[in-house]
Amino acid sequence: MTALPAFELSWLAYIGVFVGVLVAFEGLRQILSRSESLGEASSRRMRMIAAGTSTEDRLRLLKPAESRWALSALPFVGTLPKDLAHAGMTISPGNALAAMLGGAAILAFALSLVAPLQIAIGAALFLAVILPSSALRIRAKKRLDALSRQLPDALDLMARGLSVGHPLNVTIGSVATDMRDPIATEFGIMVDQVSYGDDLVDAFDALADRIGTEDVRYLAVSVGIQHGTGGNLAGILKTLATVIRDRMTMRKRIKAISAEGRLTSMFLTSVPFIMLTAVMIMSPDYYMGVIDDPLFRPLSLVIIALIIANGLILRRLVNFRF
Repeated sequence: MTALPAFELSWLAYIGVFVGVLVAFEGLRQILSRSESLGEASSRRMRMIAAGTSTEDRLRLLKPAESRWALSALPFVGTLPKDLAHAGMTISPGNALAAMLGGAAILAFALSLVAPLQIAIGAALFLAVILPSSALRIRAKKRLDALSRQLPDALDLMARGLSVGHPLNVTIGSVATDMRDPIATEFGIMVDQVSYGDDLVDAFDALADRIGTEDVRYLAVSVGIQHGTGGNLAGILKTLATVIRDRMTMRKRIKAISAEGRLTSMFLTSVPFIMLTAVMIMSPDYYMGVIDDPLFRPLSLVIIALIIANGLILRRLVNFRF
């Protein structure tokens, strides 16, 4: 059997790496981005209802049973169940982790043909585990932000329904059918819970635990107090909607006022890396000529530690909690 020349093996390796990265990127893109036509319903739950799924099936897919995640102590994948729930994805954490590890194994094998094994494993873990986990967290944050922006309108809709005499579960159903995702599906899960036998207060508590934002917790507490002691729930919901809108306005004002400081912190943090790159391009021997000096590595570690400390301090100075 004739052996392939070395240059043909290298080209095959490059092609394998390209195909592996392309497949991983396309799979991640299809998972994290879903396009919908104008003819589709605005709520995923409403599409499931139109498809004829039962209440049990909808709850099983949209609200999976909570279980302890065995890998909760690990970085990046420790919060995978919560990130998937916040991102509105129905894939199980085990299947998602298996897909990422499988992609990492394929990429590591392809990269090992053209690079050392340690570098291949590190690059594969970054491309197939760390990068998708970070993208998932970004999607989850965007979805929670969108839900927070929709919440005041949902509370106003509920308050108007309560004012004209509708019961609370009917007003929740109106939010689930009249508004768009993500809040439509989340409130629709509560409707399915109540129709399946859960109490309204328990459904709101489950919503607060599932979403985890302060505004939703305030809503759950308000409903719980009104359910136990009575009172004007419509007025409470109107007041809560006003408070949430005022908080959102205040957040925007704070971001506008602190924009200069945040931009300055980003610039000061990136300046050392820009200078290092420029020096290495214009004069490579500036650092490489003294790399064998015994003081080079200790001083380099000190400089890296100072840069990291500078970035963390600047972030604390411009990162306001409100």
